[in-house]
Amino acid sequence: MNIAVLFGGKSSEHEVSCSSVCNVLNLLKDEKYNVYKIGITKAGAWLLTEASEEEIRSGAWEQRADNEPAWILPDPAVHGIRTAGGRVLPVDVAAPILHGKNGEDGAIAALFQLAGIPQITTSMTSAANSMDKALTKLICDKAGICQADWMQVYSRELCDMEQVVERIEAQLPYPIFVKPASAGSSVGISKCGDRAALIEGLKLAAEHDFKIVLEETVVGQEIEVAVLGNDAPIASVPGEVCPAVEFYTYDAKYNDADSLLFIPARLDEAVQERVKAEAIKVFLAMECNGYARVDFFVKKDGTVVFNELNTIPGFTNISMYPKLMAASGIEGKELMERLIKLAMERGE
Repeated sequence: MNIAVLFGGKSSEHEVSCSSVCNVLNLLKDEKYNVYKIGITKAGAWLLTEASEEEIRSGAWEQRADNEPAWILPDPAVHGIRTAGGRVLPVDVAAPILHGKNGEDGAIAALFQLAGIPQITTSMTSAANSMDKALTKLICDKAGICQADWMQVYSRELCDMEQVVERIEAQLPYPIFVKPASAGSSVGISKCGDRAALIEGLKLAAEHDFKIVLEETVVGQEIEVAVLGNDAPIASVPGEVCPAVEFYTYDAKYNDADSLLFIPARLDEAVQERVKAEAIKVFLAMECNGYARVDFFVKKDGTVVFNELNTIPGFTNISMYPKLMAASGIEGKELMERLIKLAMERGE
């Protein structure tokens, strides 16, 4: 089977993608797989590479003299990769390990849809809706999923900052989380305890997106669930994150091994089952396919509050998705086989 694995990208999560893909490539080391590695530089150049995992992690892969420009063509008659030298490399299934913009937002899924190539992540529309925190909240509100109180503002409104801040303060109590709607994994997020911090948080979020989501602070355990499947998804045992910092920042997720992880989460069995059921409910409401990680808060009274959804969760050494699946009896190589099978079942 010919598999195209894509990594890197122009996203702010470029380095995380390079870390994740190394673990994915390790799971594909099997004689039944012929793997094509396509790295996308921060400038957006696509390069077919024979780089080692060490070179990919360090970023040295970009400097290899034998790299060849190559692209997935949208023409389904090609059904694969065309290199700058004119070679055509057929692809049976694709694994885009592209976190953040141009990956999780559905852009790459749209390309594979045009090319007629099955891919292990969710569809274009599901990915786009899931990446946009405001759209996710609107859909989940309609589905009756419990969430924190929230609102949205647009960056263009910040020219009248005082009016915007007064509107926010009228709806949400401090502390308030301020998030770019579609920036990806904890990028540009602030926890704001007063008006001065809120103004700075709004400015920071506006640097990453034109749409900004604001949420009330929910006090509770931070719980994550891995979901796998298409029409009949399964949920992993819940895991619990205890960040080494005040909230689970981008750095804490991917670079800080001091954050404590509890698998399974420190919840009684009934609450664990409720969290798993809610994770599947979110997955289906957002029309996800393949795999996703669903994040919650669980309050002291057992209330389960949906937080966020990630449709291309990390596969780094400290990422929760593979850890949760392994704890649920689906180890890495089997997990990858299932993802490929699910992609092939969905087809083009």
